[in-house]
Amino acid sequence: MLRIRGVGIQKLSLIEHWQASAFFSDEVDIVSPMIIEDAKRVIELTDQIKQLEAQIETLNEQSQESALLRTMPGFGLVTCSEVAGEIGNVDRFNSEASLALYVGMATLDNSSGKYKSSKQPKHVNTRAKAAMMTVVDRHRKQVAQSQCYYEKKRNEGKTHNQAIRALGRHLCRIIYKMLVNNVGYVIKP
Repeated sequence: MLRIRGVGIQKLSLIEHWQASAFFSDEVDIVSPMIIEDAKRVIELTDQIKQLEAQIETLNEQSQESALLRTMPGFGLVTCSEVAGEIGNVDRFNSEASLALYVGMATLDNSSGKYKSSKQPKHVNTRAKAAMMTVVDRHRKQVAQSQCYYEKKRNEGKTHNQAIRALGRHLCRIIYKMLVNNVGYVIKP
């Protein structure tokens, strides 16, 4: 039981206390083997996840792009590796705007005459966009300036996702410069 994620000593003692006083129906003989098999499968999957994370860590150490992105607060091992893998070589992008468009952090102008609007592009890398949305949200929670910018956008009436994409657009500028200039992330005081 202790090998199952989220079950610690304290919860284990609660479970044991509950089992001592619990009343089980006649179906316990049918359900018990299924519960045991499910627990074994959870433990097996947890072990596989740990092995995959170790492989990702090894590959991450070999990637210059991933190493640079890992210097940014909120950029964890898995999502950072995914973003770096989806971006690939930064030289294939003409500018930071094309990188932002590729990872889904930029919108397209949809204005006409007096009508001003924007729309989401349809041809974005959805895997990179999902990873970017995750890391941008984590980043804003760890960097005060990013949190202030997020709150400013929310106060302007933007939804959570719109505010995250707006912050992600700024981070794309930073990421592009980091990768082009081969420098790590530095928080300015």
